Amino acid sequence: MSNAVATWQGYLRADGRKGIRNLALVIYTVKCAQHVAHAIAAGEPDTHVLGFSGCYDNAYAIRLMLALARHPNVGAVLSVGLGCEYTQPERISEAVRKSGRPAEGFFIQDAGGTGRSIAKGKESLARLRAQARAGARRVPMGLADLTVGCECGGSDGTSGLAGNPVVGAFFDLLVDGGGCAVFEETVELIGLREVLLARAASGAVRAELAAAYDKAVEYCRSVRQYSASPGNFAGGLTTIEEKSLGALAKSGARPIQGVLKVAEPPRGPGLWLLDSVPDPHFMQFGYTNPNDSEGIMDLMAAGAQVVLFVTGRGSVIGSPIAPLVKITGNAQTFRRMQEDMDFDASRVLTGERTLEQAAGELRDLVARVAAGRPSKPESLGHREYFIMYKHQDPPSRAAGCRD
Repeated sequence: MSNAVATWQGYLRADGRKGIRNLALVIYTVKCAQHVAHAIAAGEPDTHVLGFSGCYDNAYAIRLMLALARHPNVGAVLSVGLGCEYTQPERISEAVRKSGRPAEGFFIQDAGGTGRSIAKGKESLARLRAQARAGARRVPMGLADLTVGCECGGSDGTSGLAGNPVVGAFFDLLVDGGGCAVFEETVELIGLREVLLARAASGAVRAELAAAYDKAVEYCRSVRQYSASPGNFAGGLTTIEEKSLGALAKSGARPIQGVLKVAEPPRGPGLWLLDSVPDPHFMQFGYTNPNDSEGIMDLMAAGAQVVLFVTGRGSVIGSPIAPLVKITGNAQTFRRMQEDMDFDASRVLTGERTLEQAAGELRDLVARVAAGRPSKPESLGHREYFIMYKHQDPPSRAAGCRD
């Protein structure tokens, strides 16, 4: 690789997966515990926070939190709840401990309120972080050990012409190198049913893709909203089909190996489509992806150690747990928001780089980030997250972890 190491040192987890960070994670299980959770993590190095706001039980949110708590980049977990909610902190901690990571959990009501809970949490966190450091086993990693996700946000005409195609060409390099590539947003594939089905690796996968596509179309109809926004129109897009063509470009050209449900890891190397659309259920409120952060969380729950985020219009979000690498195909956006944007794909449009050259540079950047270099959102301290109420049936098959 040019200007990047071909291998780096990662963290081997007990389940066989490899992480590129060794983070402590503070999870809150209800909105009432959010302030305490963030106060516990405040000022603590390599400590991230995420949580669920709802009081009532939601299987999707629980699966998502359990997957994120056992993410390969996470070395230890502290789970904090209030005491009234359905989701139990100790149950999360128990699942994390079974995965081979240190974990603790407690209720704020039992600890005696805000101040005592923050003090108790910081004591627990110090203990957990020390255990995570002591138990970390460093091992070599390469592209074949990576799962990389990609999300679109704030698209314009350059997203489909440069930003997404560069990611697609990188995904081809990643898949050819033995890694996993995951793309989502089936609601941004509307109009491309036959094009999508032609990418299936087998007849069984074709059936999976058809079912996911048809469900996305019906869901968009039911909520009377397709995945297009005023910002897309201001950026030069005119129809959902135009946006879909650009969105599909981020998947590259390799066969699609299958469809994943949220919190399901890839069942092997290759290219995978993540279905984050709710399944038919009585709980029909909200949109499938109410904001970009929600989609990024879904990709991380699939085990993505790095997430790519393509935006022609620009964005200032980041993510916890997995570094977010922001890519734009718009030269003006890159110049105006260079503090926030990691990669300028517009050079493909000006002829400064071929698509293959830009994909190689993006591969090298991903490798440097995996080796420890902070992405722009990491450096700025962006750690946005969002876990919503949603209904999605669990995967029909057992979801094993990759070696």
